[in-house]
Amino acid sequence: MDSVVHFEIPVDDQGRASEFYGDVFGWKIDSMPDMNYAMVYTTDSDQKTGRPSSPGSINGGMFKREDNSELKQPVLTIGVDDLEQALERVRSHGGDQIGDIQEVPDMGRAAYVHDPEGNTIGLWQNTMSMA
Repeated sequence: MDSVVHFEIPVDDQGRASEFYGDVFGWKIDSMPDMNYAMVYTTDSDQKTGRPSSPGSINGGMFKREDNSELKQPVLTIGVDDLEQALERVRSHGGDQIGDIQEVPDMGRAAYVHDPEGNTIGLWQNTMSMA
């Protein structure tokens, strides 16, 4: 069974959004300006793997909302063993891929899809060694 492993929140003003989520929920936000992205920590993470240390918890990210992007609402990302196979299953069940597969160096591969209801879902294949 594939699980939700990450979330992403598109924002217009990262500073304002970081302050909101940090103050309201106590989340830790680490800005990555060179990537136009921020990591969002909702729970403590294992120092070695970077994954949440509390079972059932997930962390996420924030990125700048763009007018020409499909990504205008929060996105749940599902971890899969094989990204190409998952994309084929999406297509064969009435969904479609949005854009190209994205490589995240030393971490994994990602893609976005629409489900048959028009919702945007992220797919993530981990390639980082856990050794």
